Amino acid sequence: MPTLYYVRHGLTDWNAEGRLQGRRDVPLNDKGRRQAARCGEILRELIARDGRLPAHYEYVSSPLVRASETMDILRAGLGLAAGGYPTDARLAEIAYGSWEGLTYREILARDKHIVAQREGNKWHFRAPGGETYEEVARRVLAWYTAVEKDTVVTAHGGTARALVAVAGVASPDEAVHHPIDQGVVYVFSANRLTRYD
Repeated sequence: MPTLYYVRHGLTDWNAEGRLQGRRDVPLNDKGRRQAARCGEILRELIARDGRLPAHYEYVSSPLVRASETMDILRAGLGLAAGGYPTDARLAEIAYGSWEGLTYREILARDKHIVAQREGNKWHFRAPGGETYEEVARRVLAWYTAVEKDTVVTAHGGTARALVAVAGVASPDEAVHHPIDQGVVYVFSANRLTRYD
């Protein structure tokens, strides 16, 4: 498989408040824009290390604004134009249904019995009106198997965890707990995941 350079979108105000975003279209905040710029610097260093040029790679983003804004900023750091890359709905964040916009504390107050189910089997758990990690993994796998060239991706934490399982880096039960931080470039290559920050 080609190498993937995976960047989780930069910080948003909802991230800072601990709110589940899911499919809600929340923009980056100032810190998130700085994180995106830092990812552009990291990518520039990795690309130069490999003796290549930014134009040698494909670029794709989740359609959600926090991911596409991250892509625009990091591409600027690589000397590439904003836009000029496709978005793919299969890279959108896991849907949390009626939990979107709520903090974990608010969810516990409202749906404590459901939260206990989630902790017992996170891979197959579905938030009310949302989707499971297993379903996210199916759409991510459909995207991943179509990748033909080394690619820079901007998307989400949930999508990355599904990819960790799909790419064989970890089992599904381990993948759902894998830390996916902002301001970091994750390189998926040959069933391995390497972090650069």
